[in-house]
Amino acid sequence: MSNAAAGQPHANSAPAGAAPTSSTPTVGLLDSGLGLVPFAVAVHHELPHANLALAMDPDFAPYGALTSAQIEQRALASARTLVDAGARALVIACNTASVHALSAVRERFEPLVPVIGTVPAVKPAAATGAPFAVWATTATTGSAYQRSLISMYAGDINVYPVACAGLAQAIDSADPETIDIALSAAVTATPREAQSIVLGCTHYGLVADRIEAAFDRPVTLFDSPQAVARQLARRLAAQVVSEDPAEVVPAPLSPQAPQPPQVSASPQDSASPTGRLTHVFLSGKPGSLPAAVEAYAVGRELLALRDKPE
Repeated sequence: MSNAAAGQPHANSAPAGAAPTSSTPTVGLLDSGLGLVPFAVAVHHELPHANLALAMDPDFAPYGALTSAQIEQRALASARTLVDAGARALVIACNTASVHALSAVRERFEPLVPVIGTVPAVKPAAATGAPFAVWATTATTGSAYQRSLISMYAGDINVYPVACAGLAQAIDSADPETIDIALSAAVTATPREAQSIVLGCTHYGLVADRIEAAFDRPVTLFDSPQAVARQLARRLAAQVVSEDPAEVVPAPLSPQAPQPPQVSASPQDSASPTGRLTHVFLSGKPGSLPAAVEAYAVGRELLALRDKPE
């Protein structure tokens, strides 16, 4: 959601509001619920030596039921919790929160803590030239931001916004029957002309296989965890590091600047990644990953990071 960053690759940018740390950075991810899970795993794949801190917000989920001001308040609270826990970069792993709170979180924490939002993958879907649907929460579907995104990248293509009522909540509960009911409604609302589906809610990637199976025809799914993880790596690469976190200065950002190489381990290093899941917060309080995480393959991968020895 920001311009490509110029600078030399370096994974160890320093945090704001936290004491200097070791060479292992901590990346904080926030969402109302399980939507952050595939993004956390994508960050681990991209930056295998980074630790992860997660902030879910079950007391106020789903965010789609809140006002814009309430979403902004909750995102700022979760971001503060993560930064206080030592996060040196933040990922808003929620499309609804990105629409309503990204600017406020960036204003509060950048430039010392890079903040990455999530954008529905409208641009790559539009690049196919074929009609597509955008599945999202009611709040995101009705947002001016999504309309402008579609207008910007797919003005000459038939695009069908589909509000998937209840799907994110069903995924949080990991109840197969409820998930299938919500999926059936979304499929029914999707015109047959649509050849691909943009997953405009971070939760939906957790049931990508069920989405594909729900259609009676082949569809291509577009999701964004890997793109977000790569953008995070670029932003961290652009940070100029000092021993004193108060002196950290971001490298200049420019649309014309070349993208630095991905910040990732060498093949030898990536064979033994050291990154772990170190913190889980539930509505601002230390907690544990919900049991529903285990219902998803990517969730079980995240649980393995939690259980890694120090």
